[in-house]
Amino acid sequence: MSVEDREPQFPPQQQEPPGLTDEMRPEPDHGEQSYVGHGRLEGQVALITGGDSGIGRAIALAYAREGADVAFTYLPEESPDAEVTTALVRQAGRTPLPLELDLMDRRACDEAVDRTTRELGKLDILVNNAGYQMARDDSIEEFTDDRIDRTFKTNLYALMWLVRAAVPHLRRSRGCVINNTSIQAFSPSTSLLDYAATKAAINNLTVNLAAELGPEGVRVNAVAPGPIWTPLQPATQPVGKVRNFGADTPLGRAGQPAEVAPAFVFLAAPSDSSYVSGTVLGVTGGKAVF
Repeated sequence: MSVEDREPQFPPQQQEPPGLTDEMRPEPDHGEQSYVGHGRLEGQVALITGGDSGIGRAIALAYAREGADVAFTYLPEESPDAEVTTALVRQAGRTPLPLELDLMDRRACDEAVDRTTRELGKLDILVNNAGYQMARDDSIEEFTDDRIDRTFKTNLYALMWLVRAAVPHLRRSRGCVINNTSIQAFSPSTSLLDYAATKAAINNLTVNLAAELGPEGVRVNAVAPGPIWTPLQPATQPVGKVRNFGADTPLGRAGQPAEVAPAFVFLAAPSDSSYVSGTVLGVTGGKAVF
């Protein structure tokens, strides 16, 4: 049976970017009812970019339930989602620090690290999760400078700016960096040409940074999600793609943010991954990441 002939995965829906959680049908599962912490990040401080919704919210929730205080960035139009994430961290008994910042600006990246360390006292974990994509059927000849800038600055420039600002703090805490890459780095779609290119670059940066920072006790890893049901999908994909989103994976479905967050916990927790660095961990529904 072809993907097109299968039962629809999701009802037809579209949103304006960046999208909001409460407009999605069904709403994603971030682990609200299922994730149970075991103190693996007790007393640590994490900064998560794009932590208001989707994978970022699931990571923030998991980290808080594991004992970490959580700073996270979001865009002004994502404020309703940011309020929910803030409440979830607080309900877990930890301190949330929501940061309304546009990471396309280098000064905003510096501010994110500075405010985290000043207001929460230190920085142990940097999660570069924020990303931008827009599925298009146009050719490279029709790519605008604005589109290229938005994709590369959000996905790649911001990551490097944030790591640069965070390294002095991570060196002191012997902390870690975890990057959110994608199956698109290994199996790129032509409709996501620019996005896929940034994700391939993030894989390379992850391995290279691990080699550079390892001697200083800083671990650097990445998680490569496959198709995950987040606001990014109805906000950036055509209705036809949303209908069967994830159906082409070996497991035959899209994943939920709650199914990705444990990989970020594993890579952050010294008790679990103290000898893991330079690794890209796939959470793809069976698609290959090599």
